Amino acid sequence: MPSALPDGEPVPSDGSLPAHALKGLGERPFGFYLHVPYCATRCGYCDFNTYTATELRSSGAVASQETYAQNLVAEVRLARSVLGAVELPVRTVFLGGGTPTLLPARDLVAMLAAIREEFGLAPDAEVTTEANPESVDPHYLAELREGGFNRISFGMQSARPHVLRVLDRHHTPGRPEACVAEARAAGFEHVNLDLIYGTPGESDDDWRASLEAAIGAGPDHVSAYSLIVEDGTRLAARIRRGELPMVDDDVHADRYLIAEQALTAAGYHWYEVSNWASSEAGRCRHNELYWTGADWWGAGPGAHSHVGGVRWWNAKHPAAYAQALAEGRTPALGREVLPAEDQRVERILLELRLVEGCPLDLLGPAGLRAAERALADGLLRAEAYAAGRAALTLRGRLLADAVVRDLVD
Repeated sequence: MPSALPDGEPVPSDGSLPAHALKGLGERPFGFYLHVPYCATRCGYCDFNTYTATELRSSGAVASQETYAQNLVAEVRLARSVLGAVELPVRTVFLGGGTPTLLPARDLVAMLAAIREEFGLAPDAEVTTEANPESVDPHYLAELREGGFNRISFGMQSARPHVLRVLDRHHTPGRPEACVAEARAAGFEHVNLDLIYGTPGESDDDWRASLEAAIGAGPDHVSAYSLIVEDGTRLAARIRRGELPMVDDDVHADRYLIAEQALTAAGYHWYEVSNWASSEAGRCRHNELYWTGADWWGAGPGAHSHVGGVRWWNAKHPAAYAQALAEGRTPALGREVLPAEDQRVERILLELRLVEGCPLDLLGPAGLRAAERALADGLLRAEAYAAGRAALTLRGRLLADAVVRDLVD
């Protein structure tokens, strides 16, 4: 959950949405994102809206972890009020952070129970939580599974201790792999490992070792993200002072190719630029909901929501968030109604990252000419183009940002 919030128009105190946003509600996939902003320590590269206990000490009980679940439950009930009585079974739930598993498992189960009670869950609902490897044990995982969670995503990042130190990650090497086995034993159907490549001081062999360790653990999903050095982070300051080298784009490209080769050889298939799954069922349906412009309610400090072309965002600080709910008003700070042209551009930006690509009929005249050039340059797949879609080749994935810029012109 990024820390910066955009500008926007005011939100009514009851959180009500324009009538046009509610039109067709229930016909589009609907999910919940629940943001848990607490972390034991702050990782040096992290720019998300997260807080340590020390950072929240002056906020008192209103922002405490102990009362957080009841605040999330209150926002779920607000969501039901705002969205009305339309039948709206929730297809995906995703708890992110922060570290959701710093809260007791019963709190996460209570949040999910509130969604089930207010909206109902689709029969095949995907229910995910993120977790740091050191924040769970077999008993905790069993409690989550019994409470309705069926997917879990562990932040592995790297298998190399010196790389973890640069990232300020504090789990023990080997612990993420053990977590996969514990999650399987608890009955989790789907398990993801998150990896990061391009950390200063990481070598190609370090990256290969991380991939081998992740693959060897046997998750059915692997996410591999290039390290982005965000302004204002501790990592950015260390690079600026010359303590650590900056990794260039060519290194990132090489690491991506290493990941693609290793994961494909192990039976994983890419379905989004940074995500691989071992089967169709292993794909993260909640993220696909974002990438295809469906509806979701984001609950928690700084969380973003989208329903029917209206996007809004909550107060960032847990204390401000909790205070709004305690006073019976929405925690949303601002919103924007997306014009049709903006929605078209966003569809291109997001759907092009998927293996299926985006429909060519989304492109304007200049975008279609750019697509023809990209096809000739080997950046788009010929068979998809013939079927009316712009879909990236492997080389196109390496240059995805540039391809997207051309297609949206």
